[in-house]
Amino acid sequence: MTSSLATVSYIGATILFILSLGGLAHPESARRGNLFGIVGMTIAVLATVLGPQVTSAGIPWIIGALAVGGAIGLIAAKKVQMTQMPELVALMHSLVGLAACLVGFASYVDTSAVFPTAAEKAIHEVEIYVGIFIGAVTFSGSLIAFGKLSGKIGGKPLLLPARHALNLVGLLVVIWFGRGFLNAHDIHAGMTPLLVMTVIALLFGIHMVMAIGGADMPVVVSMLNSYSGWAAAATGFMLSNDLLIVVGALVGSSGAILSYIMCRAMNRNFISVIAGGFGSGAGAPAAASAAGEPQGEVTPISAVDTAELLREAKSVVIVPGYGMAVAQAQHVVCEIVNKLRQSGVKVRFGIHPVAGRMPGHMNVLLAEAKVPYDIVLEMDEINDDFSDTDVAMVIGANDIVNPAAQEDPGSPIAGMPVLEVWKAKTSIVMKRSMASGYAGVDNPLFYKENNRMLFGDARKMLDEVLGALSA
Repeated sequence: MTSSLATVSYIGATILFILSLGGLAHPESARRGNLFGIVGMTIAVLATVLGPQVTSAGIPWIIGALAVGGAIGLIAAKKVQMTQMPELVALMHSLVGLAACLVGFASYVDTSAVFPTAAEKAIHEVEIYVGIFIGAVTFSGSLIAFGKLSGKIGGKPLLLPARHALNLVGLLVVIWFGRGFLNAHDIHAGMTPLLVMTVIALLFGIHMVMAIGGADMPVVVSMLNSYSGWAAAATGFMLSNDLLIVVGALVGSSGAILSYIMCRAMNRNFISVIAGGFGSGAGAPAAASAAGEPQGEVTPISAVDTAELLREAKSVVIVPGYGMAVAQAQHVVCEIVNKLRQSGVKVRFGIHPVAGRMPGHMNVLLAEAKVPYDIVLEMDEINDDFSDTDVAMVIGANDIVNPAAQEDPGSPIAGMPVLEVWKAKTSIVMKRSMASGYAGVDNPLFYKENNRMLFGDARKMLDEVLGALSA
């Protein structure tokens, strides 16, 4: 393939990636967006493998790597459950960071590169240094995120004394060694500061994500998505690959925008997320009030009575959360929705931007169960309708329906926009126990007079509700 044809192919792939992002912006066009992305990536890979920069001797190695990587991806796609998607995404982000690090070191030790001027050589070395730094932070941070999301590492934030000062000192050390790296006379002399910077970057990624509480993990996933994009862009600069630069910038900027949107949805700013401290991830039992007395009586309800309330309702709003994902209850929920809609009940879903463990987690689960897109609404679209709703049913969600965000100025989640399910005529919360949510914050919703608690495994309880509705 000639250089001109490879360039045209890259332009076509870039257009397809942009169309892919546009398609993924809405559930109805997401399938088409995925198709655009697949076609674009196929063109990009073929244009690279068959391009002028790859010799015939290197093609067998590339084909072998593609076969191994493709097999791993296929197995993961077949075996990984929907509840494991957040940690899988975090693990994939770590691979992008690792690739950026390896490409950076390979570019530095490559003696075939020729630079006409000292300025060009310095620019290339800056690209290597920054690329490895971003890649190392992404790699280690994503691995810690994977551990937290999979439960292998606790969700409680690790807040070291003077952690901000430690981060600042680490950054200054990175800059200092960067100066030594740029002034190195040969590869051997430059390798020491490069390795020191890499170790500091790895530690920085670990420290950064360990300091973030469990309740902020959805923001962390989108933040790491952004980091992986910038790592890919840095790799593109190191390899002088325009497509990698453009695609990395697309992913990095879209991830940054998503992080901003999610921070707004949690009434948090990006710096406070990085600073950590929000969310214990302990799932502790609900706490007592400030006066040391219980906040009220909890009113339990049975699956049969729940079915009766749903059957008699004219309007129902279902709020799914991570508990629904863990129980794999989305298909039963869809059957219940179909049964109610056939009876003339108006049923809709209310989705909070940070429901679950990653952006769009609930939307993906509902789409998998073939819930109609037109009844799945975002928080801002449905919040005003709760006052006219007969039954608001919360399935495995906690922090996103916590009225303390509006009623208690001293709450850790004060000011966080939430789904106002307590304004419905009756709210039903499905939980295994009275344990708090991922943020470790007590929920006064459980004690409100119009609230009912349906205790038990979500899948089992919903099966009973469906059986009662079908009787």
